[in-house]
Amino acid sequence: MKHLIRGVVFAACVFAASAHAANEDWTAPQKPFRIYGDTWYVGSHGLAAVLVTSPQGHVLIDAPMAENVPMIEANIRALGFRVEDVRLILNSHAHFDHAGGIAALARDSGASVRASAAGARALRSGGDDADDPQHGDADAYAAVPKVETFADGDVVRLGTLALTAHLTPGHTPGSTTWTWRSCEARRCLDLVYADSVTPLSNKGYRYDDPAHPERLADFRRGLATIAALPCDVLITPHPEASGFLDRVARRDAGDADALVDRNACRVYAAKGTALLDARIAREHAAAP
Repeated sequence: MKHLIRGVVFAACVFAASAHAANEDWTAPQKPFRIYGDTWYVGSHGLAAVLVTSPQGHVLIDAPMAENVPMIEANIRALGFRVEDVRLILNSHAHFDHAGGIAALARDSGASVRASAAGARALRSGGDDADDPQHGDADAYAAVPKVETFADGDVVRLGTLALTAHLTPGHTPGSTTWTWRSCEARRCLDLVYADSVTPLSNKGYRYDDPAHPERLADFRRGLATIAALPCDVLITPHPEASGFLDRVARRDAGDADALVDRNACRVYAAKGTALLDARIAREHAAAP
């Protein structure tokens, strides 16, 4: 429990500090690397971008920040892949630090873009979504005019790849968690790219708003979804939120299974639940 509380405090401090200004790590270079099997990390040190590859083309999850696009493209090439073979771009949530480079990467690669219905609305507006808890505070970015949509539980397929969309609204209305299986030799693992679970908002937003009971209900349902997922390897849009790069470092130092933690999604969802509970308590304390 002490570790959980420390993790909750750490996450709250990190994300509160970065809600209005980009952390330096967000643009810091990160050498690309294989996560597992056909799955690779191509993002910056502080913002994840994940490439899932196949002979028929590749899927990119998240394109964080417009200024990171040259880095992401260079990382893809450094691994021996072609940017032009990225056929599909998916998104965790449509804030500038995870979607700001989608328009440029879609242009450079020719890839199609898919998002949840709420996520697509935000992408098409360049982040100007009045339903977003951070509306007015989060930075705008280049709009993505053409976005296809999917529903909860839909499987997005490209060649041999099959990624399942799990709608986990809360951090944004369109937040989406992605799952897929990757194999090395005869060992296959369940990979989860779980979206952010922090309840950050502009000053006037309430998660427990009597006029919008769906906000809190959807958030809790999304957290329960993440907790229940088959989860061998957890990846998060902000790597530090799950200690992802620390686990990678331990793996590379010789701990072969450092990335594998079948309890990671439950712990991550529990941190989100604790943050949400604390947020609701503050809202109730401040209510007339």
